[in-house]
Parts: sequence; structure tokens; C-alpha cells
Amino acid sequence: MILLRYRAAALLSGTLSLAVALAQASPGFAQDRPSNGESAVEVSAEGREIYEQICQSCHMADAKGCGVPGAMFPALADNPRLADKDYGSIILLKGRGGMPWFAGMLTRPQIAAVLNYVRGHFNKYQDTVTVADLDRITTANPPVPDCNCGH
Repeated sequence: MILLRYRAAALLSGTLSLAVALAQASPGFAQDRPSNGESAVEVSAEGREIYEQICQSCHMADAKGCGVPGAMFPALADNPRLADKDYGSIILLKGRGGMPWFAGMLTRPQIAAVLNYVRGHFNKYQDTVTVADLDRITTANPPVPDCNCGH
């Protein structure tokens, strides 16, 4: 039992050391680079704060993702899927794979703010995600009940 605990602690320590080394090896982060002012989407301070407090722990500060096969965190920077504003909205509202849903954790204005931050800061997508877009998606695709009763 003690040997198992030691091995688990060593594995966790090694994983954390690798994560720190990878983070330190980065030549810089997208948000640290000077902006040329070309972002067409309104990038709010709230969207940036939400990204930094929640999203970057998996998607990294530069939004380039990380991981190994089986435990990948996809890149959000230069992500062509995010050109469709509904794609990111659906993922944040309903989750997908290992990505949790945020419908009950963040307000709709917060979800819109972080999507606009990611789409405008790490990408150059011009159409803004609005609360009305999130409402439309939820109405068109109601959540599946978690009752295991065949619905």
C-alpha cells in the first residue's frame, strides 16, 4: 500500500514537473504580444478574466492546447471550427467529450463574453456571440434529461 502511494505521488510529481517545464519553455503567449488593433470583435475584460481563471488551465495561456493522445486539450487559437459562432456556443452550453458544460456555472452574458474573447483575441472572427444566440441554441436543442428513463 505504501509503495502504491509512493508511485502515485511520484507520477503526479513528474506530471506536474513536465507541465511546469512545458509552460516555461514557451517563447511567449499570444496575449502578451502587442496587438495590432485588428481584432474586429469586442474583447471584454470579463471575457479575458473568465478565460484566465477557467479555460487556460486546460487550453493554456496562449490557447494552443496541450496534452498527449487520450488526454488532449484542443487548441482554441487559430481554430477554424470557431469561425461558426454556434460551434463554441454549443460546446460551452452542453459540453462535449471531456469538456464540461458551463450552462449552470456561468451566466449567458459570461459565456458570450468568453466566447467573444477567444474568437476575437486568439482568432480574428468578426461576428459577435450574443445572449440571443445562446438562447436560440438552447431553444433549438433542449438539454437531454438526466433521468435514465429512456427519454
